[in-house]
Amino acid sequence: MITKRIIPCLDVKDGKVVKGVNFTGLKEISEPVELGKYYSEAGADELVFYDITASVEGRKLFVDILTKVAGEIFIPLTVGGGISTLEDFDRVLKCGADKVSVNSGAIRNPELINEAACKYGNQCVVLSVDVKMVDGDYHIFAEGGRRDTELSALSFIEAGIKRGAGEVVVNSIDTDGVRQGFDIKLLKAVCDISPVPVIASGGAGKLGDFTDLFKEIPDISAGLAASIFHSGEVKIKDLKKELKEQGILVRV
Repeated sequence: MITKRIIPCLDVKDGKVVKGVNFTGLKEISEPVELGKYYSEAGADELVFYDITASVEGRKLFVDILTKVAGEIFIPLTVGGGISTLEDFDRVLKCGADKVSVNSGAIRNPELINEAACKYGNQCVVLSVDVKMVDGDYHIFAEGGRRDTELSALSFIEAGIKRGAGEVVVNSIDTDGVRQGFDIKLLKAVCDISPVPVIASGGAGKLGDFTDLFKEIPDISAGLAASIFHSGEVKIKDLKKELKEQGILVRV
């Protein structure tokens, strides 16, 4: 059995960690460097850093803040936001990232996945998708969940994996920030078609939501969350203890 990962996420806007509901109503939470260091020391398995407005604002990711975060943590770091070229991959990796997450850039240019996987290896390329149910079908959304591409989410994910993505982060817009549990139906559908690790994102509101996730979808690789960790309502140490007691393999 593969060890399940617990991953906090830093959504960064204008140099501050923010959080909202259904991708809207963003509120400042904390400083990214301070929070990243805290999670590294608190037992997180990895850390995700998203510059959430880089793509929609048409600019490059804030590398100064990223470099500071990378210098303070001792766990794998995945970085995304405004990634649209191989040069962006190179720049972010040189700042200390271990993996690079591509979202809107892969929608505009799917070939970017092939190119990055060929140059840096599949393990470095993370396909991050923002998914929402529209008229009974799962659609891919772009620009931080603002625009419906009308692309089939499952077909897009499957194509991205074939192009070389080594990992998939599934961000459910419908459950994001609602804190009523992960989008189990969506995640099961993705796991059914994915031969690479799938990370669940969006919806965690309590410790038990992670237990439900890993028990209902044994193939899921990791659970990612933000607000419940940022608020201190769920501490990673306590979460891992509970998961272990429930027979779920985690690193402690």
